[in-house]
Amino acid sequence: MNPCIELADRLRQQHWKLVTAESCTGGLIAATCTDLAGSSDWFERGFVTYSNAAKTESLGVPAELIERHGAVSEAVARAMADGALRHAPVQLSVAVTGVAGPGGGSAAKPVGTVWFGFARRREGANAGIEVHSEMQRFDGDRAAVRAATVAHALQRLLDLTRSA
Repeated sequence: MNPCIELADRLRQQHWKLVTAESCTGGLIAATCTDLAGSSDWFERGFVTYSNAAKTESLGVPAELIERHGAVSEAVARAMADGALRHAPVQLSVAVTGVAGPGGGSAAKPVGTVWFGFARRREGANAGIEVHSEMQRFDGDRAAVRAATVAHALQRLLDLTRSA
């Protein structure tokens, strides 16, 4: 089954909504989600925060954090996911920041490096926000890196709904 269709089904069953915070994908995760009819049942909004200023202004990512770690970092991905969740009435967020290429890579962060942040709002006795992060390196050109990023994000979101 298409992971986005399965994700939509899981979010509907749990009465959850999703928000995205995207840099290197430029809104492709949100576009993939909203390609499905009825996505307004489970998709709340998407932030395309391509510039560092947008990450700070729209999501509340501290400029000092970006300066210290770089935009493509675990710290920034986590802050983006947390900020998206705090700026939307939802239970789940995904954030992506990476180097899609063909330029912009370095020895430490080669083209294809993508950091993911996932945040989940917890209710009840364990109320609060739980944030997870991970890094992946994808091969291929810009389109391939972005497509792999979208696919990975959707699969991990699906995994998170299963473990809720």
